[in-house]
Amino acid sequence: MAEPEVNLTRKYDAVIIGSGAAGGMAAHVLTSHGLQVLLLEAGKKLPIEQELRSMEWPYDNAHRGFLPPDSHSLSFNEYTIRNPPYGPGFEKSKHLHSYIGSSDYLKNIVVDERDNPFTGTNYAWVRARCLGGKTNIWGRLALRLSDYDFKAKTRDGYGEDWPISYGEIAPYYDKVDLYLGITGVKENLPYLPDSIFQRPTKLNCAEVTLKQGIQKMGRVLTQYRAGVTSDGLKHNKYRSRCYGRGACERKGGCDIHAAFDSPTGLIYPAMDTGNLTLRTNSVAREITVDPQTGKASGVHFVDSQTMKDYKVHARVVIVAASTLESARLLLLSKSRLYPNGLANSSGHVGHNFCEHVMGPGVAGRAKNLVGKPPTLDDGRPGGFYLTRFRNLAEKHPKFIRGYGFEGGSGSAMFPRGTDTHGFGASFKEEVRKNQGAFIGMGAFGEVLSRYENYVELDPVVKDKWGIPSLRFHYKFGDNEHRMAEDMKETAQEMFEAAGFEIVHVSSRVLTEGWSIHELGTARMGNDPKTSVLNQFEQSHDVKNLFVVDGSAFVNASCQNPTWTIMALCWRSCDYLAEELQKGNL
Repeated sequence: MAEPEVNLTRKYDAVIIGSGAAGGMAAHVLTSHGLQVLLLEAGKKLPIEQELRSMEWPYDNAHRGFLPPDSHSLSFNEYTIRNPPYGPGFEKSKHLHSYIGSSDYLKNIVVDERDNPFTGTNYAWVRARCLGGKTNIWGRLALRLSDYDFKAKTRDGYGEDWPISYGEIAPYYDKVDLYLGITGVKENLPYLPDSIFQRPTKLNCAEVTLKQGIQKMGRVLTQYRAGVTSDGLKHNKYRSRCYGRGACERKGGCDIHAAFDSPTGLIYPAMDTGNLTLRTNSVAREITVDPQTGKASGVHFVDSQTMKDYKVHARVVIVAASTLESARLLLLSKSRLYPNGLANSSGHVGHNFCEHVMGPGVAGRAKNLVGKPPTLDDGRPGGFYLTRFRNLAEKHPKFIRGYGFEGGSGSAMFPRGTDTHGFGASFKEEVRKNQGAFIGMGAFGEVLSRYENYVELDPVVKDKWGIPSLRFHYKFGDNEHRMAEDMKETAQEMFEAAGFEIVHVSSRVLTEGWSIHELGTARMGNDPKTSVLNQFEQSHDVKNLFVVDGSAFVNASCQNPTWTIMALCWRSCDYLAEELQKGNL
């Protein structure tokens, strides 16, 4: 793969900030239209196969796969008891990572919290500054939204409707399915549209028992819809089909690239067109503006290694830095023309921040599987997804919107149930007998979009590169807590209906941010007074500025956002290329 040399003296057709799901998709679409594109990534281009090492046995790793002694990852209690920034108090640790960075395989993918501080309310902010961003470690669940989400206000009166409908984005979901690959089973549900699926994985015995047990309750359990190619992709030489090696439980990451990641799925093929130039270690400081026209003129960035400042010029600027970093960059881009930050005449940049609430769930045991021979169950990219069932046909009296469950069962490389009491031979025998019988699931629920949940620039604290950090003003509300109580109750109810012995019930709501699904800080809409972007993720204020990541979401729904981010981005970049050709930008 030839990498064109970066030329900062020229004017590119487009500059993209960020190389994750959105930035990679923007690069793919714009280069396919023949545009000359520069892609800026704040982190390194890692030798990702050497980081993930998914064929390495735990006993071959110096720390059994955990972090080396000089590093620490934050725990739930530390997020809860301490206040951001989280660096002070961990001086004995050379490196400090978010909770997801508890593995030796991820330590170079996630950021060091000390270099990237933030302040305000408690938040488990997971960031991955490297080529591909969080797509290198994402959980792979690839779900579509429906008009139950896009037109949620019409249904229950809360918030705002999206300025698009499912019918408008469905063709782009199809494009993403076919280009990147997705595995699953058709269910014909109006609130969870089907994809164009490749070969699905199989449910195991306990999962089938649960599926059958809840059918009489009118609830649906389906195979995990994973952004993984199970049949292979003839048009992509950088990715292999999944052959079930069993390392998916290492908090994501696939070094044969069967699971989608932005570099092999989107960026490397885009570079093969000859139209994409990549510059890593480029931390965006500001989107520059032409003082005469008010249009975006390019990006001011700092080299993360040399600390030198640079500027690049482009006809169009595409922001894809992830929801919170994109909001931060817009707020940082103040000028005489835009004193409150770029694209912020509405005052909504940083506001309407939403995500998914997590924590409640249940663990059980299928007694009929105790003592049965072990089965190979960990070679799958996921177990099952139990779809939303609240506030569809009937209104719940205590909360609006809905939630779904992710879960799994069966034998794994490291057995479940090792927290049972005992030691020695009898303890080992107990673990062996039971390990394939355990089943568990946890909920993901919609956090309502609220103007009062927002981020702003901290007036004092700055990151390693001297750029002002974010300050959080964000908490779950009454609707989320009432929903969480219902999650716990329905999880038990469904396990009991399936005949499982309930081993543990979790009622604890995890720290804000735990879902890693932050959304909505530059939402789209038809009214420039209450939204930042139009339906094509184009700024109302600055017509050659597009924000194509999760920032554009109007609400969070309860479905994982990655597939929707990419479908929206593809649609927006098709529009961008057409408008640029017409001379409208």
